[in-house]
Amino acid sequence: MADNHSADEPLLLNLTDAENENPPRSAFATAIIKWVLGVAMWLVLGLWVAVFFIFPSDAGTELLESWTSATSGSIYGTTGSIFLLCSGPILVIVFLAIASLMVDGKKALQLKTSSKYPRIRLRTFPILADGPFGVVSAAEFIGICLFVAFAIWALYAYTMQNLNVLSELSLSSEGKWILMLILTGLRFASIGIYCLAFLFLPISRGSVLLSIIDIPFEQATRYHVWLGNLTLLFFTLHGLCFIIAWALEGRLLDEILQWKDEGIAILPGVISLLAGLLMWVTTLPPVRKKNFELFFYTHQLYVVFVIFLALHVGDFIFSIAAGGIFLFVIDRFLRFCQSRRTVDVISATCLPGGSIELVFSKPANLRYTALSFIFLQIRELSCLQWHPFSVSSSPLAGRKRICVLIKVLGEWTSNLKSKVLHMSSTEGENGLRSQSRSKITASVEGPYGHEIPYHLMYENLILVAGGSGISPFLAVLSDILHLTNQGKPCLPKNVLVIWAIRKSNELHLLSTLDTESTCPNFSDKLDLEVRVYVTRESDPPLEEGNIDEGISTSMSPPSRGSGMSVLVGTGNRAWSGAYAISSIVGFAVSMALLDIFYINPLNIVSWWYKGLLLVGCMIGSVIIFGGPVIYSWHRWEKRAVAAEEVEDGENDDKSQQSAHSNTMQDNIVPKDHALSWTTHYGARPNFEEIFMSVSERWGNVDIGVIVSGPATLRRALPSKGAGHSNLRRRALHPVFHYNSHSFDL
Repeated sequence: MADNHSADEPLLLNLTDAENENPPRSAFATAIIKWVLGVAMWLVLGLWVAVFFIFPSDAGTELLESWTSATSGSIYGTTGSIFLLCSGPILVIVFLAIASLMVDGKKALQLKTSSKYPRIRLRTFPILADGPFGVVSAAEFIGICLFVAFAIWALYAYTMQNLNVLSELSLSSEGKWILMLILTGLRFASIGIYCLAFLFLPISRGSVLLSIIDIPFEQATRYHVWLGNLTLLFFTLHGLCFIIAWALEGRLLDEILQWKDEGIAILPGVISLLAGLLMWVTTLPPVRKKNFELFFYTHQLYVVFVIFLALHVGDFIFSIAAGGIFLFVIDRFLRFCQSRRTVDVISATCLPGGSIELVFSKPANLRYTALSFIFLQIRELSCLQWHPFSVSSSPLAGRKRICVLIKVLGEWTSNLKSKVLHMSSTEGENGLRSQSRSKITASVEGPYGHEIPYHLMYENLILVAGGSGISPFLAVLSDILHLTNQGKPCLPKNVLVIWAIRKSNELHLLSTLDTESTCPNFSDKLDLEVRVYVTRESDPPLEEGNIDEGISTSMSPPSRGSGMSVLVGTGNRAWSGAYAISSIVGFAVSMALLDIFYINPLNIVSWWYKGLLLVGCMIGSVIIFGGPVIYSWHRWEKRAVAAEEVEDGENDDKSQQSAHSNTMQDNIVPKDHALSWTTHYGARPNFEEIFMSVSERWGNVDIGVIVSGPATLRRALPSKGAGHSNLRRRALHPVFHYNSHSFDL
């Protein structure tokens, strides 16, 4: 290869810029504005983090006192002062992020070549594979170290302050122990509140913050889990310290039941902590994996946890963490509005090997990438359960449809398979498509995922899948083939697929990818190799027909189509930005009106009540001020969809549905068109050997490694493959960039 590509070099440019040797002035101005906004965001973030690091020290106490005395004269009072200092910065970052995304605009993809040698990136370099955190990249390890350093520093600083207080008081030995427990409990609560300020940021699925740093929601959930464990650990220690102190004093029951107007209300804190502990216990892997429904339903207690925490600490303490919680409320209401729509199921197909393919209708202007997720609810199965699934179709495969593959593993998926089979038998016996179609009522949230299709940023790509983890890679391969066939920017030229499965009846999934029809003579443009490892069969089936046994299909194409909503996921940036800004501004306005016309005139002083009013303003501002924007967005979407139908005509929909029906009716692509692969029976992939062979063959280049599958596979790959090869890298050998695409709640 003449040119190598650095993983640090941006590979996606504006298509119009690439057509000229010198970028136009507007593109240069856009780059400058984005750079300024980016620097501003990092500065604000740095100052925000610095504030929390300073708080545990004496300087932090002086800073807080000086700040509140200087700003408490406003209509918002002390609550507004603390909110501005502790929660205001993250809202400022949101404003800057929205401006940056708006300046960026919609761009056509253009890939930029570079002659630089490959370099290691912190985000894709795994340094830990085994342990409580799972696979940890270098960038994630730095973040973990910062939080651990903060926790240690805060404990040390607060302990020294507690000892100074005790040294100034003349108390008995027992009195000192009780006071030390109370002071320590207060310090644990403070650290827990600081962690809570960050807890809800990663869990906002359609957050502009995740978009600006291009971290998909499925990856950000790991950070939420880590922060949740740390937050509840400190809150639990906080509660234990007070329980022990009150028990030593002989007034435990009286204190627990206390709910006073001025100061901390104890009983709401007890309720909040109990809700948090229930959520914490059900997140443990043994409980979550064996009984996902229990975990899911119990986790809805976050509403009780947040509201009673506000009642417990009051408005001005709660405002320390209110910014991140408010951004989650903004995202949650938007998701609620999107999920109210019923989405047409174009087809439902049972595949051999225990998989189900569902095809949904979507508007043509709903954008997503090949490595996206959707959250699915089937109302006939449950009105409350939402399950995440990888998208298995390329965004180029159909403008008005999106596909997911679902592996039958638990009770919910088994019930879904039974319903699809029943639909198929009913349709076969009665021929009534309308009746069959009415049996599945689907709601969809998303799609969520990377803004940039990072699988297109590597000329050399290794896709490692385990079991149903092949689903997103079918979308990736289809994406690459479509781009290659259409002559659009597509960097991957060497692709190696490694797929480990238990039994050969899952091989049929590869046959659904019609390589030659998608990209005729693709082998002249793309070096594609697929290796399949069947781990629990020592020999191939006696009859090839056994692989196709058990196929059942139910096709139910809608007449007009009720597609997915564009309110969430990679929707319109202008509308999503307007919704977030209107909600934030509305929150400031509602708090001001509340202070002017209610709190100050009536001299409301109850801490718990003012905390409840703060939460009420959060929810009310999103509905009252953000709701009209969502309604206008929805009306705009309906007009856009109507315009698309007029422009495309009915023939477009019929041709797409007919083509898909012909392809999936038998679920078998002709062997001349199907993807070819080599199968190894009774063996597991030897990643050390595979990566060493690739290193010798591909040379000194960047290689993107994407893994999708069970946790054991994701942990084995860095220790034996990508990370191991990087650590033992020799001269002129490649750099492997590890990316995980598996979703674990």
